Amino acid sequence: MIECRNLSKRYGGRVAVDNLSFDVRSGAVTGFLGPNGAGKSTTLRMLTTLLAPTSGTARVAGCAVRTDPAGVRRRIGYVGQGNGAGPAQRVGDELVSQGRAYGLRRGEAQARAGELMDALELSALAARKVQTLSGGQRRRLDVALGLVHRPGLLFLDEPSTGLDPQSRANLWEHVLRLRAEHGMTVFLTTHYLDEADTMAERVLVMDHGRVIADDTADRLKSKHVGERVVVRAATRDGATRLAAAVATEASDVEVDGRTVTARVENGPATLPALLRAVPEVAVETAEVRRATLDDVFLALTGRSLRDTGSTAEPTTPSKGA
Repeated sequence: MIECRNLSKRYGGRVAVDNLSFDVRSGAVTGFLGPNGAGKSTTLRMLTTLLAPTSGTARVAGCAVRTDPAGVRRRIGYVGQGNGAGPAQRVGDELVSQGRAYGLRRGEAQARAGELMDALELSALAARKVQTLSGGQRRRLDVALGLVHRPGLLFLDEPSTGLDPQSRANLWEHVLRLRAEHGMTVFLTTHYLDEADTMAERVLVMDHGRVIADDTADRLKSKHVGERVVVRAATRDGATRLAAAVATEASDVEVDGRTVTARVENGPATLPALLRAVPEVAVETAEVRRATLDDVFLALTGRSLRDTGSTAEPTTPSKGA
């Protein structure tokens, strides 16, 4: 569904995206992660034809972004970071107008608007002005606008930013149900790492304009971080003895006072075995710490994926997609 080859974007002497190459298979949910300024949104703007690449090529939904941008736009849906609906317009009217913009006859546009309002629980809001909606309702409307023309590929650029946990869960329930029903491909950026971890079947991690990791979330965590067992002994001597015992089954064993931390492949199985190996050592606490995608990024770059101190990416005037 996406074929990206050596795609680059430069702003003067600054490189925002640097020779990016990856493929996305049809029907997949792919998470695209990285801190502010990593190049994620710039990449999305190029793939959705809102921004011209400096060099390289990309095909999206079978169409070349450079030579057939109209073909790309006909085949994709795009939900950007800002709200796409006119604040003074009514919900139903906005959906019908979007359908008409994509070439649907009025009756077809009205029928499609009704389908989407039913699917995304917006029917009761059809006559409401957009400016009166809650944040979660507006984001569901944005998704509906992106789906009016039944695209095979939906781009979501931080779709749940600013929503409360219940609204986020509700939004994702709708998106994943529609994806399952229609076999839609979903490509998303998000700063909520739990979303990428649980929703995405594949994760691309980007930093400084390049993809630095590409795999499932579980394999990335296993390969780059692993699980950690953390045991606090009653004495320093006990901690030393625990560390010696765990060293045969683990790596990166650290002792800090009475606390032993070690990287293991299977924490739930290793921890009981470790405690049985040294029954004479009194233990105050013991736990298994599961790796997160933020841990993966920290291991790869030495900084957190949640880092918000980076320079934001340049923006361009928005266009409809």
